[in-house]
Amino acid sequence: MSLNEEPGAPEPEPHVTIVLPCFNEQEHVVKEVERVCAAMDASRHSYELLAVDDASTDDTLALLREAEPLFPRLRVLAFGHNGGAGTVRRIGTQRARGRIVVWTDADMTYPNERIPELVDLLAANPDIDQVVGARTQESGTHRLLRVPMKWLIRKLAERLTNTRIPDLNSGLRAFRREVSLPYLRLLPPGFSCVTTITLAFLSNQHLVHYVPIDYAKRSGTSKFHFVRDAYRYLLQVLRMVMYFNPLKVLMPLALWLLGIGSAKFVFDQVRDPLYIPNNTIMLLTSGLIVAAMALLADLIVRSRDGV
Repeated sequence: MSLNEEPGAPEPEPHVTIVLPCFNEQEHVVKEVERVCAAMDASRHSYELLAVDDASTDDTLALLREAEPLFPRLRVLAFGHNGGAGTVRRIGTQRARGRIVVWTDADMTYPNERIPELVDLLAANPDIDQVVGARTQESGTHRLLRVPMKWLIRKLAERLTNTRIPDLNSGLRAFRREVSLPYLRLLPPGFSCVTTITLAFLSNQHLVHYVPIDYAKRSGTSKFHFVRDAYRYLLQVLRMVMYFNPLKVLMPLALWLLGIGSAKFVFDQVRDPLYIPNNTIMLLTSGLIVAAMALLADLIVRSRDGV
């Protein structure tokens, strides 16, 4: 306590809140807490580490409770039932007291000793609203399947947002809490929450900066399910772009249908004047319907309040 502080004075608000989702991480959760706290203690930033146990079925919560008195900046929250990584990050961000929020994982994959570097970039650059640790390699399970699928989804996201995205779903990132608050309600409960927060910032012209990071092999068992989670990633990219800019998704489809329908109409008239086949009518009608939907969706997006 400082000499100028009165006994019993309220603790000052931390500058940084680190949200750490924990689910069945008993083998390494204390090591991860030590690593994060050591890095932040060596920095100039005041902080709190919010470790959220997502209804673990092992001793993760008990170990966190034992560690809590040993780390003054550690706060432990416990969920009554499993809500998913997205739910943990949403509630953790809502309860954060810091102006900057850091998301990371407790599985020893991300270089959490570099968290102060991400925070420094935000503090030094008021125009940047989010800093993402962009992984330089893929070390997860199902690597031969994950790499091309993630590349495809990332390229789709880049196309729809007109932005280069080195890593769409990195779990290590720092962002301004105030900027993120309107978008928290959009976060899904699963892993695609990191994709959502990236696309929400990019779609609303918030500057996102990327820092290359190493990515280690996971300690413990992965919770990633390739087919289910890849499908959710793809669906979430389309959903987020539809939410902010539906013309990007719907209008190309409408123009393609109208173009094919018009070309077929000309071909049909050359081959058999005054006769219009049903499939030509279907192509033109479908194109007009999708175009009308795109314009209506865009009108709704532009007329709603908030994000």
